[in-house]
Amino acid sequence: MQIGEIAAATGISRDTLRFYEKRGLLRTRRNANGYRDYPPESVDWLRYIRTAQALGFSLAEIEADLPLLADPENSSAALREALGRKLDEIDRRISGLQALRGELARRLDDSMAACPLRP
Repeated sequence: MQIGEIAAATGISRDTLRFYEKRGLLRTRRNANGYRDYPPESVDWLRYIRTAQALGFSLAEIEADLPLLADPENSSAALREALGRKLDEIDRRISGLQALRGELARRLDDSMAACPLRP
């Protein structure tokens, strides 16, 4: 598949595809004319990457787990573990945001304070 075909099949821009290739997330061959030639399985691979990103994984985390993504059938336990860690991280972030929200609300409601930023 050429870059335009894979871009159309995945909804990922050509620039993003080139970026993924540069980072080593996507492999391609070069034809004699210099055009990129993506194997058909690249579409599924890119869907894995996009799904991981949608679930909150950074590209650095995805790169670190490339071996797991390359063989999801045999890596399901390790992938579930990674998802569990991400869920724990999100729970910690939510807890921190709830505490921050509470503090902001407290300061807004404190009608006695001349300046809501004073401790």
